[in-house]
Amino acid sequence: MARLFACVVAWALTVVLLLPLQPAWAITAPELRSQRSLQDLQPDMHGRNLQQQEFLKAELAGFDFSGADLRGAVFNGSNLQEANLSQADLEDAVAYASRFERSDLSDAVLRNAMLMQSHFAGAAIDGADFTDAVLDLPEQKALCSRAKGTNSRTGVSTRDSLGCR
Repeated sequence: MARLFACVVAWALTVVLLLPLQPAWAITAPELRSQRSLQDLQPDMHGRNLQQQEFLKAELAGFDFSGADLRGAVFNGSNLQEANLSQADLEDAVAYASRFERSDLSDAVLRNAMLMQSHFAGAAIDGADFTDAVLDLPEQKALCSRAKGTNSRTGVSTRDSLGCR
């Protein structure tokens, strides 16, 4: 009987070891937290308090974040194309490799925001305050080419906040 058990165990180990390994699909802790926070997300987030929320790889195209408090929020790898972020407070926000094409950032505050590898083609930035925001140089130059206006809350001109010449 012991010999039969040993044979079965040896056969099972052989089968398990010879099977091709399947990749394990893992989800990171930030992605898990982001999925939880996205459960309450709706296309109309106007004026909401969303401080320090994480939107990782989030599909937010066309969403209305106008007047929202997004201080310290994280938008890494998110799609915010054609989103309304007018008058939103994005101070200290992080938006690494996010897409803001054709979004409305007019009169938004983006002070100290980390915006590396993010794209802003066609975004409305009249009156936006980018003071001390970190942008890729080509994006900063492109934003300077159309920067105008003064932020209604901070009193800083968009051109000055971007360090335009």
